[in-house]
Amino acid sequence: MLAEIQVVPRPVGTADDRYKHVDAAIAVIQASGLRFEVHALGTVVEGPADKVWLLLQAVHQATLEAGAERTLSIIKVSSGAQAGGPSVADLVRKFRP
Repeated sequence: MLAEIQVVPRPVGTADDRYKHVDAAIAVIQASGLRFEVHALGTVVEGPADKVWLLLQAVHQATLEAGAERTLSIIKVSSGAQAGGPSVADLVRKFRP
C-alpha cells in the first residue's frame, strides 16, 4: 500500500520551534520502520496495509500530543486487490536524475 499524509496542525509549532507539531508527526513515521519519503507538502509511506493504516492514525494523533490545539490530516491511499503493487521508486524513477 502507498499512502501520502499531510498534517495541518494549528498552530504548526511554537515560537521556539516553528514546526514542532509537524516534526512530531514525521518522527512517528521515521520510527515506524516503513519506507517513506518526506516532501515539502506531505510524506509518502509504503508498506503493508495494516501497518500503514495504523501509522496514519498515529501520525495524526502525534500532532495533538505534541501540543497542537487542532489538526487536519489530508490522506491519499493507493492499494490493489493483490499485494505487490508499484512502489514509490517505480512510480517516480523516470522523473529523477
